Order: sequence, then C-alpha cells, then structure tokens
Amino acid sequence: MAVIPVEPRPLDDSERAVLEHLLAADFAGAPALRAQLDRTEVTAVWGAGSVSVDLRVRGLERDPAPAFVPLPVDAPVHDDSGEYVGELLVWAEGGVTLSALEYAWVTDEMPTVLPTVDRIRVRAVGGAVGGAMGSGGADGRAG
Repeated sequence: MAVIPVEPRPLDDSERAVLEHLLAADFAGAPALRAQLDRTEVTAVWGAGSVSVDLRVRGLERDPAPAFVPLPVDAPVHDDSGEYVGELLVWAEGGVTLSALEYAWVTDEMPTVLPTVDRIRVRAVGGAVGGAMGSGGADGRAG
C-alpha cells in the first residue's frame, strides 16, 4: 500500500486510546513516549481505508535519515470469539519519538477501524526500544 499524506491532525479518540494502552506496557522509554501523546499528530495513512498511520510529534526535530524501530511491546488483537486477528505495532523514530501506529491483520478483509482496547492483549517484551525486536523493510518498518 502506498502511504497517503494527510493534513496534520490530532489523534482521534481510537488512535489515542490504542496508543495509551500500548504505551502503558512497562519498558524502558515508555514514560517519555507517553509524554509525547498530547503533541502527536497523524500525517499520513498507509493506504486508502487503512487504520495504520504515520505520526509526528510537534516540537521535535526529525532526523534526516531516521532509523524506525518497533517498540518492545507484544500486542495481539483478538475478535469477540477470542480468535487471533492481527497485531498492533508502534514505531519510534530513533527509538525515542513516536512515528507510526500499524495494525497488521491476518484476516481476509482489511480492518476499517482500530480495535477497542479490550481486544488488545499488551505485554512488554525485551527491554529497551529497538532491543531484541527484528527489523522491518527498507525503511525499518514492517510491510
């Protein structure tokens, strides 16, 4: 999917709720990332109808050649019957600045809304941001 830039806008209620839920996990750097939420904006969607978004934190300089790393959080999503339907990932630029929220799904249809927090089972893994997690594509993010 091609990234579609959007006019920067504040996080909507579901984006904020999901990010707060994922950042509640206990890992090194989580408090600093939580402190960025009030200044975080959506700057792009990951395709038409996608709920995955690129983020920017107002007031923080961007690295001209950033390394994007996933936060050390395991966040599987389950449906009403308890069936695994996907995974949420939060990406951080340089490991210190919120940069994307990704909903990777395993269902036939792309989700059109983010899951409610009661469908997300959050667990910190590893230790520090960008620690034992694998790397994604050429830009450092998964597909």
